[in-house]
Amino acid sequence: MTELRFRSRSEHSLDAKGRLNIPARFREVLSEVYNNALIITNWQKSLKAYPVAEWEALEEKLLCQGRNQPGMSAFVRYVISGVTECSLDKQGRILLPAMLRNEFGMSKEVILNGMLDHFEIWDKGAWQNEVRRTREDFTSFREGLSSLGIL
Repeated sequence: MTELRFRSRSEHSLDAKGRLNIPARFREVLSEVYNNALIITNWQKSLKAYPVAEWEALEEKLLCQGRNQPGMSAFVRYVISGVTECSLDKQGRILLPAMLRNEFGMSKEVILNGMLDHFEIWDKGAWQNEVRRTREDFTSFREGLSSLGIL
């Protein structure tokens, strides 16, 4: 059986209150592997949604190793300032805070994109731009993929 991870992408619409339906395959990962709670925060071009255990591991890295990295205090300030804990309601939705939605111009149409141990929440237009840039620059992944034995 395949290990449960956040995979694939899907399009969703936020309701008038900013609630987002989490797809069943992501809810399954949350309930089977984690505890149904998510930490949502701002990132570079999107929101990131981490199960609490994965988020706490990231925080530990920032606390223990991040202090030795130049410029990390600005990164920590930015990312930690957006942290919101969200629990799924009975309909499998989370409420995205208006502050975070506004920061990324999310008004209605969003994309959820699985990233194995977490998932991203993108404004649909920003996602389309990101995919186009990635596709145009795909050859830049050759060296990394080759070193992993994928190519």
